[in-house]
This record gives sequence, structure tokens and C-alpha cells, in this order.
Amino acid sequence: MMYQYALVIWYSKEDEAYLVEAPELPGCMADGETPEEAVQAAQTAIRLWIEAARKLGRPVPQPALRRDAALKPLLAEIA
Repeated sequence: MMYQYALVIWYSKEDEAYLVEAPELPGCMADGETPEEAVQAAQTAIRLWIEAARKLGRPVPQPALRRDAALKPLLAEIA
């Protein structure tokens, strides 16, 4: 199953890094020196979050955004 979760990305002066959060997955965050690195790290974090949830028998939230939404946010595609 392919999931597409919205990502929120911002630059943290305090951390001197780009931070990415997948708000639909509680606690799922990542960082990187560049936006691209942060998104790649977030994709890994999302995959690991989903794997852990499945192993623990917990539900994996379905992405809230529709694929055909007029607004095109940055999406993380996770298989």
C-alpha cells in the first residue's frame, strides 16, 4: 500500500537545520542540513513509524489529504 502524507518543513535557527514533521503521525519528525536532506530523512522516519505501528498492532492513520486536492503540498510517498 502506498501512503502520501503531508509534510510540514521549516528552518530552525536554534538547531541550524531544516525540520520536517508528518503531523498525521504523532511524534514523526526528522531534520537535515538542506530541505532535500530533511525530506529524505522524513521519508525514512515515516516508513519506520509505520513499521513500528504495524509490529505493535496499532492502526496506521490514512493520509487526510486527497490526491486530487487543488493545493499541492509537499507529499512524502511511502510504500
